[in-house]
Amino acid sequence: MNIKFESADKINGLMTISIEQADYQEAVDKKLKEYRKKAQVPGFRPGMVPMGLIKKQYGTAVKVDEVNRILGEKLYEYVRENKIQMLGEPLPNEEKQQPQDLAGDGPFEFVFDIAVAPEFKAELTNKDKVNFYNIKVDDKLIDEQVQMYASQAGEFVEAQEWSGNDTLKGDIRQLDKKGNTLEGGITVEGGMIMPSYVKGEDEKKKFDGAKLGDIITFNPKKAYPDNDAEVAALLKTDKEAVKDLDADFSFQITEIRHFQPAAVDAKLFEKVFGEGVKDEADFRQRIADSLKGQLVLNSDFKFLRDVRAYVEKKVGDLQFPEALLKRVMLNNNKDKGEEFVEKNFKASIDELKWHLIKEQLVAATGIKVEDADLKAVAKDAIRAQFAQYGMTNIPEDVLDNYAEEQLKKRENVESFVERAIDVKLTQALKGIVKLTEKEVTLDEFNKMMQEA
Repeated sequence: MNIKFESADKINGLMTISIEQADYQEAVDKKLKEYRKKAQVPGFRPGMVPMGLIKKQYGTAVKVDEVNRILGEKLYEYVRENKIQMLGEPLPNEEKQQPQDLAGDGPFEFVFDIAVAPEFKAELTNKDKVNFYNIKVDDKLIDEQVQMYASQAGEFVEAQEWSGNDTLKGDIRQLDKKGNTLEGGITVEGGMIMPSYVKGEDEKKKFDGAKLGDIITFNPKKAYPDNDAEVAALLKTDKEAVKDLDADFSFQITEIRHFQPAAVDAKLFEKVFGEGVKDEADFRQRIADSLKGQLVLNSDFKFLRDVRAYVEKKVGDLQFPEALLKRVMLNNNKDKGEEFVEKNFKASIDELKWHLIKEQLVAATGIKVEDADLKAVAKDAIRAQFAQYGMTNIPEDVLDNYAEEQLKKRENVESFVERAIDVKLTQALKGIVKLTEKEVTLDEFNKMMQEA
């Protein structure tokens, strides 16, 4: 076997691999002997089929499999041993690769184009300054959190008069030109309307001050202009049936459902944090402490994003083998075509640049991801999901069980690994660069994130 690697411009590599008969023959013979032991051919006892017949039937296919195995194994072995930072998969060279007669004995020659990462050095020290934004936990933020918890623990109660975001339930009947119920027209019993979501302002005003038992005349098409799907859902029919509908309808209110947030009292305190909350002041302090832990994650996220922008600028422009990488991208997205590649190529290169930079930063900081790190990020993700529903006092054993189940799913592990790397890299870099700390409100922080 002979392997030759050339890279005239350091980013476009050409690898030539020549495979001789001696490289594959022993393994092929061994495999054919195994086939012979198992082959069932009429007229021959098991294990007694002539080898010539076995070779004729299976020889070429076995040889092709073995040549492909050797080819892949030796290519990646060479790349690894020679520390070639290959980008994507190797592709057959379109000019130099000649058709190979794998029915013969060889030698077989394969020529691959190899995309090679550009050489550069990404380095951060205490001379590099990066902003770090501390988000203030002020009374406004705590008030919003209290309201959120109260809403999550709230319930619907019956009301006598409509207000705010109340839901109205009632009987809907199509009317004729004279305002009478149309015989054979559309009728809906127990239809539901939220007037606050009605788009037509004139129709919305008709529900102002509506009381239980009132009969309101309105036009569904004017209530939801240019939205036949909404009209069809209200009238419990299909879009085609309301396409040319322009009739008024009566709506007799049979129920008004008012959402009542929970009272900010001991019952809510216990629901959110469990037992032990002394009073509202203690409740608010616990919310503040919880928010600090959550908001520092936001600050860390922006910090790593700012580090990315800073170090990318410091590294400068990098030259990539664009023509070859476009071929690689097209090969991986054959169903999407060249237009997809052209549209998404720049973003792909931007992510590739950051990936290469991050690899160097991870290596420089000695970061290694352990099983405990994966479990920690899995628990954080699950904890955040529960928090969205106002559940902040989830027992550790419950989180452990959820995390273990998530980590059993192969499709989740890769994202958890990336998240664990980001978490550890963020903490490491915060201890390396000089932080320029700035205090901001959550609104100011969110505005910065939107503008970035």
